[in-house]
Parts: sequence; C-alpha cells; structure tokens
Amino acid sequence: MANLKKFLIRRLLTFIPTIIGVTLIVFLIAYKIPADPAKAWAGGEKATQQAIELIKKMYHLDRPWYDQYVFLIKGLIANTIIDPRTSNPIMYDVGKRFPVTLQLAIIAFIFILIIGIPLGIISALKRNTWVDTVVRIFALLGVSTPAFWLGYLMIYIFFVKYKVTTIAGVPPMPKPITYVPMIDALLRGNFDLFKQHLARFWLPGFTLGFLGMGVTARFVRNSFLEALSSDYVLFLKAKGVPKMRVYRHALKNALVPIVTVLGLQFGGLLGGTPITETVFGLPGMGSYAVQSIQNLDFPVVIAITFIYAIIYVTINLIVDVLYAIIDPRVRY
Repeated sequence: MANLKKFLIRRLLTFIPTIIGVTLIVFLIAYKIPADPAKAWAGGEKATQQAIELIKKMYHLDRPWYDQYVFLIKGLIANTIIDPRTSNPIMYDVGKRFPVTLQLAIIAFIFILIIGIPLGIISALKRNTWVDTVVRIFALLGVSTPAFWLGYLMIYIFFVKYKVTTIAGVPPMPKPITYVPMIDALLRGNFDLFKQHLARFWLPGFTLGFLGMGVTARFVRNSFLEALSSDYVLFLKAKGVPKMRVYRHALKNALVPIVTVLGLQFGGLLGGTPITETVFGLPGMGSYAVQSIQNLDFPVVIAITFIYAIIYVTINLIVDVLYAIIDPRVRY
C-alpha cells in the first residue's frame, strides 16, 4: 500500500507541469503567428484604431508574452475570459459543446471495444490462416485510412445512396458540462430520445473509432499470442487442461497491457474529433477549435487545449493507477 501511495505521488507531481507544458507550447505557437488577432476581433479592415487598442488592453495583448499567458490561464480557471466572437465566457461556450464531443468519443470507444478486441482475439486463435490475414488487413486499413475520406465515404453510402441514417448536426446543448443527453436519456428510460441521439452519432462514431479498431485489433492479437506462448500456458496444456480454460487464463494476462492502450485511446478520441466533427457538421469542441483557429480566436484555442490536457492527463493517471493495482510490479 505504501508503494502504491508513492507511485501515486510521483504521478501527481507530473500532472501540473504536463498541463502547463502543453498549453504553453500551443500558446507560443499562436503567439508567433504573423497576424493581428486584435484587428481580426475588432472587425478586420473596418476596425478603428481605438477599438483595436481597447481589445489589446482587454486581453493584455499589449504586454509581454508571459503576461499574456498568465492572464489567459488565470482567466480560464476563473472563467472570466470572454470569447471575442460570441461575447460569452469561453468556458460557457466550451461547456455547451463538450457533451457533443463526449458522446461522439463514447460511441467511438464502444465500436473499438465490440469490434477491435474480438477481432484481435479471433486473429490470435486463427493465427496464420485466412481469417488472421483478413483481420490484419483490416487493422492496416484502420491505421492508414484518413478520417475525412472515410467520413465522406460513409456519408455517401449510408446517407446519400441508401438513406438509412441522418448526418444532421445536433444543436449545442444548453446544459452544463456534466450533462450528456444520450446517457441521460438511457438512464431515465427514454429510449426514443436515446435512439434519436444514437442515429445521429453512430456514423461519425464509427468513423472516429475506425483507427482505434485497427490499432486495438493488432495490439490484442500480439498481446494474446505472447500470452499463449508463455511457460504457464505450456504447463497447463501439458496437464491436459481444456483449451477454453487455457485461453481464459491467457486472456486475463493479455488484457493487462491492453487496459493501458484502451485508456489512452479514449483520451485520444476526445482530442481527435476536429476532422470528424467538421465533416459531419457536429457542433462539438473539435469543430469549435477549427473555427477558432480560422478566426484567430487564440484564447478559445488555449481553453480547448487546456481542457484536453486535463482530460488526457487525468485518464493517463487513472490508467496508471489501474495498471499498478493489476500488476504490483509497476509500483516499483
């Protein structure tokens, strides 16, 4: 138990520096872009010099870069930074869009679980057969297929040609950041509303999760094959233990490193939505980030990066803790 506490303390010590490092890098990149955000926020070419100077003063753009960075981070934490385009607190706008991104990531993650893991197990059990070859080709396609191309292909097949789904974007949710309509509808037993959300999100969810399906299938296959070649598996086979029991023991040990991969993949899904949301017209955090970059709304970009960094580092920490609990050797 003492070793686990030390392990947690070591991991927590990297939490804040990681968030600061990520947001600082994004801020410095935005800071070096040869553009005048104050002029863009004030109305572009029609902006008056007085309006530009007022915006510079409001967002501390007339101060050194380190003052600007500290001002942004403090303002985001206190929710006092205003989006130049919407005139709303940035965290308020982000909070309305976060449920869309979270629902999209959850459905993509479910696809990874129900497709990637079984395919990896089947591929390992059918090693060097045509089934294994097909799964490996699928995994290769998942890794190499661009999300935007797959998205447009899915829209053409399921919406344009066969009209079996909808791609209409959902409106930003008016509830707080913790409200996820699809899960809320399921918990309240409102299956009609749940089906409506599922009908809108399953196609972009599949597109977003396609990469993860291939990666997971390949990783599960390799991990399961490594477990099957272990000495304890050979010992169980020599004792005459039934195959299904042997596979069950091997799978338990193979799933230990897979927990890490799945946890990091979920964090990656949350941060990898901009292309998918843009293609399918979903008003989530990803498409919000793309629009903000196009409009030089750097405070919004920093805010979204800040939230993504917190989510990813938190998931990483949870995965490390689970891994340490499952395998005590990690604590050392």
